[in-house]
Amino acid sequence: MDKVLDSPADAVADIPDHAVLAVGGFGLCGIPSTLIGALADTGTTGLRVVSNNCGVDDWGLGLLLRAGRIARMTSSYVGENKEFARQYLSGELEVELTPQGTLAERLRAGGAGIPAFYTPAGVGTQVEEGGLPWRYAADGSVALASPAKEVREFGGRRYLLEEAITADFALVRAEVADRHGNCVFHAAARNFNPLCATAGRITLVEADRIVEPGELAPDAVHLPGVYVDRVVAADPADRRIERRTVRPALQEA
Repeated sequence: MDKVLDSPADAVADIPDHAVLAVGGFGLCGIPSTLIGALADTGTTGLRVVSNNCGVDDWGLGLLLRAGRIARMTSSYVGENKEFARQYLSGELEVELTPQGTLAERLRAGGAGIPAFYTPAGVGTQVEEGGLPWRYAADGSVALASPAKEVREFGGRRYLLEEAITADFALVRAEVADRHGNCVFHAAARNFNPLCATAGRITLVEADRIVEPGELAPDAVHLPGVYVDRVVAADPADRRIERRTVRPALQEA
């Protein structure tokens, strides 16, 4: 029952080339940066990553991207990463852009064993019609485009069929985890982390604090340990602020 490993390197050691990863976090909030750093050190490549975004140029998943380790991204927002845009437009990276709520529900459905669901998001757009560039060729033409989606009508409204997402491994950041894998997330860091955790066949959690079984009140647990396979201590230095906005200094009268 004790799922705590000695190091992040031990936790990611068996992630193979071309694995599908579900990675928690939103922007730089709640990202499993310690596990990502350990994975970057392994040399694993050809990764197919599902995450709300791809970090920034020099942090988070941006480290794997910059090293050429990511082959495909399924995301909803990628606007903070110039290297991401360069690789996508040059045909080095395959990208499936997905509405944010749809991405969250695809992960939730995968974790719940639901193969697909209908949603109104994207009706009447290229999400429905297909043709969105997933991968460009070197000459700028579209090498691979999104397919058209199945449409059904319920109660007079049209809905698109979206397939669930599951992953070989999930990488997650928690504020507190006990040795059995029960997790608590802090504030907005409870974003995509629980969804990714349930969608992963093997789930790795890094936690700011690891406690003994019984120290977490059952009602306080956000993610039950049944979904978690490995727990490691997060590096407290692995924190970044994506955008810092401060009030201009007041001028003396």
